[in-house]
Amino acid sequence: MDKTYNPQDIEQSLYQGWEEKGYFKPSGKGDAYSIMIPPPNVTGSLHMGHAFQDTIMDTLTRFKRMQGNNTLWQVGTDHAGIATQMVVERKLAAEEGKTRHELGRDNFIDRIWQWKNESGGTITKQLRRLGASVDWDRERFTMDEGLSEAVKEVFVRLHKEDLIYRGKRLVNWDPKLHTAISDLEVENKDKQGHMWNLRYPLADGLTTKDGKDYIVVATTRPETMLGDTGVAVNPNDERYQDLIGKEVLLPIVNRRIPIVADEHADMEKGTGCVKITPAHDFNDNEVGKRHQLPMINIFNKDAAVLTAGEGYTFDGKPQEIDAPIPERFHGLDRFDARKAIVAEFEELGLLEKIEDHSLTVPYGDRSGVVIEPLLTDQWYVRVAPLAEPAKQAVANGDIKFVPAQYENMYNAWMNDIQDWCISRQLWWGHRIPAWYDAEGNVYVGRSEEEVRSENNIAADVALTQDEDVLDTWFSSALWTFSTQGWPAQTEDLKVFHPSDVLVTGFDIIFFWVARMIMMTMHFIKDEDGKPQVPFKTVYVTGLIRDENGDKMSKSKGNVLDPIDMIDGIDLESLVTKRTSNLMQEKVAAKIEKNTRKTFENGIEAHGTDALRFTLAAMASTGRDINWDMSRLEGYRNFCNKLWNASRYVLMHTEEKDCGFNGGDMQLSLADRWILGQFQNTVKTFTDHLDNYRFDLAANTIYEFTWNQFCDWYLELTKPVLFKGNEAEQRGTRNTLVTVLEGLLRLMHPLTPYITETIWQRVAPLANINADTIMLQTFPQFDESQVDESAMADLEWVKQFIVAIRNIRGEMDISPNKPLDVLLKNASDEDKRRLEENAKFLASLAKLESTTVLAETDEAPASATALVGGLEVLIPMAGLIDVEAELARISKQLEKAEKGLAQVEKKLANEKFVNNAPEAVLAKEKEKLAEYSEAKAKLLEQKTKIESL
Repeated sequence: MDKTYNPQDIEQSLYQGWEEKGYFKPSGKGDAYSIMIPPPNVTGSLHMGHAFQDTIMDTLTRFKRMQGNNTLWQVGTDHAGIATQMVVERKLAAEEGKTRHELGRDNFIDRIWQWKNESGGTITKQLRRLGASVDWDRERFTMDEGLSEAVKEVFVRLHKEDLIYRGKRLVNWDPKLHTAISDLEVENKDKQGHMWNLRYPLADGLTTKDGKDYIVVATTRPETMLGDTGVAVNPNDERYQDLIGKEVLLPIVNRRIPIVADEHADMEKGTGCVKITPAHDFNDNEVGKRHQLPMINIFNKDAAVLTAGEGYTFDGKPQEIDAPIPERFHGLDRFDARKAIVAEFEELGLLEKIEDHSLTVPYGDRSGVVIEPLLTDQWYVRVAPLAEPAKQAVANGDIKFVPAQYENMYNAWMNDIQDWCISRQLWWGHRIPAWYDAEGNVYVGRSEEEVRSENNIAADVALTQDEDVLDTWFSSALWTFSTQGWPAQTEDLKVFHPSDVLVTGFDIIFFWVARMIMMTMHFIKDEDGKPQVPFKTVYVTGLIRDENGDKMSKSKGNVLDPIDMIDGIDLESLVTKRTSNLMQEKVAAKIEKNTRKTFENGIEAHGTDALRFTLAAMASTGRDINWDMSRLEGYRNFCNKLWNASRYVLMHTEEKDCGFNGGDMQLSLADRWILGQFQNTVKTFTDHLDNYRFDLAANTIYEFTWNQFCDWYLELTKPVLFKGNEAEQRGTRNTLVTVLEGLLRLMHPLTPYITETIWQRVAPLANINADTIMLQTFPQFDESQVDESAMADLEWVKQFIVAIRNIRGEMDISPNKPLDVLLKNASDEDKRRLEENAKFLASLAKLESTTVLAETDEAPASATALVGGLEVLIPMAGLIDVEAELARISKQLEKAEKGLAQVEKKLANEKFVNNAPEAVLAKEKEKLAEYSEAKAKLLEQKTKIESL
């Protein structure tokens, strides 16, 4: 093996070989185990969240594959309606100066497919870099022919069952993209704005209890008053009880609107009066529905003022309403209309006051414009009937959430479920399979031919297909079964459905997880007709944040690219990457400054295995993760440690007799101990993976590999390998190969590249003739190899050696200086262990002599340590220069006290404690503990040496 571990030399060529040889395909043997990858956007590139979740999925897949399961990790991408359309529209504008409308729908769709085929595979290439063992031959795309057929089938069936309908409802409308968008595509931003207090005159000469002929409503959106259809007051508000059922005269448009009693009006907030605009506010819409107020739409699709308000009932039917809009407002953008309306209120003497106000404003995450709640004709799924079986599946344990608390989030969504708007006003996506005739009658079918046939529509009757496409969440809700060939009853569907686990983030539990459960249980039944679940477990990951606990975002310039963690990136390239698309110079300058400060030398290459191990080690269930570059560096060092340890094993075993072909073998205490330690590690590691505790699994393998195998066992083999007889050496070589080969198989699901590379060299030594580690059997716990007596004896040996090393460290005694050791209170068990392990102790603790003192013997001035009840004494006379040692300790003590004082001062500063980020505060507290501990130890050493 190469002297230096260099992941760049091994990773990509290894992956290519794995893929070409078909190792990722289902074996066709054993129990089925499947995971359906959450399909990433075809426009996207791998971010840390993807890397995190894909590491978890690949670890599970490799683990189950090695356990003999018939594994499928289904891969695919999502067509990402809005995102993809925007990418291609920008490309079209930049390269040809054209809009999609100039190109036409069919030609534009052709351009998108062309772009997808040429540039849409970035994320799948990056998945390969992560070592993802997905079956690439089964790769699916949500717009491919098979999935499109499934989408049409579901739509048609749901429509026939009256679970899909078309209606006029309030939606999140993007005035720039001209489409409805989901709540997940709305980015709520905290802004400083205003609250306008407006006077609404009471009709019919009425007055309030305090004699005013008007009531005051407070609003952050005065422009919507053109569509007001009521004013709400709290039924318990004594100020307005006499006015309930009476009317106000809506200013400017002079329309009479009622005063209604509704608990939506907060008596403690403002004046207690709330204007109700059911067509332009979701809360108002609910109030309007409760009191059957009409809805008046005042904006067009650009969010500009109409020439006349459009009236509708709550079942979406047009309603004649006297809703003229003065000509001076016609065509005004909503924000220009706001200014004009406020000015007119002031001119009429109806502007009570304007207050500064903090508010949350919804923006389209793609367009960046303020979202407008708007009444539009859309297609909806009636989800309440679908929700009941889906709730029951979680309640009865058919589906389990890990961590379990996310079940509460799921239930909260499902218990308050609303009909799902599934139509989008885009060109890219699954076009809605509905056709209209000249009279506006709608016909739903899988094709125009089917529509004509089923409804007896002649060929000369013109039919026009609905222009809208389906929400991308609609097709991805079918993901677990549409990818397996449904609606055909395929063998894959029988074998791999339901899948075993879904790995996802908490933010899409409703948008995707719940919808998958509802759709799957409605359409997929077992042989007995029982609804099937899409997956048995939902493993919910936390969010990866930056080192200060902030959410990673391009606008903050704190995004980390996992490929940069793997390959490395120089500082200038990193700065360019983080600032290139930022429009504001000040923001770009700030991000550049922070990047240069945080990454002075850029980012070094760490390799895929180190990144994967780091992500797994940080995967505490459901918790957000603050990214820590030092941990990544630490796990790169761990890979180095394994590499160097493997070189040591190979150096002492290759071309030597390792006992796998017979011959006498004598296992040392250390051999029997490490074999038992390894078996216990296998059991613990496997239990952690079975319970989705990837952090504990990583820590388990780290502890065994670094501390037990590398630091202890390899050292303990040296006396045998250099001075043992033939049978002893054969036994130790056999153990070295056995444990390393098993350890590589155990680690493989977490770190596939380094384990495959080393295993290729180690396997032949164990007489294993196979092409790849990933198809080998995963280690199984073997209790017969756990020698409790040997393990207890070796732990005693370790404690004895550590005791000697600690004394050397505390007293600054050279590790190469042989020591005379005195022992007090030695039990018979201690004496046996001393005698049987004299070679180990003399070699590893560097001992000149060991003397057991009688109870009556007087010990000279010594440094002391305890091993259980045994006292280990090292006489100090002549070993150290007392004065020099005291001077050295005093210097270290002064440094520790100075550091301690600085941290204490910082933490005593109230301003610092209140304003510092949590991560910074935690680091300061860690420093405090470290300085305090160092000071205590130094004082203890000083006392010991002074006593000499």
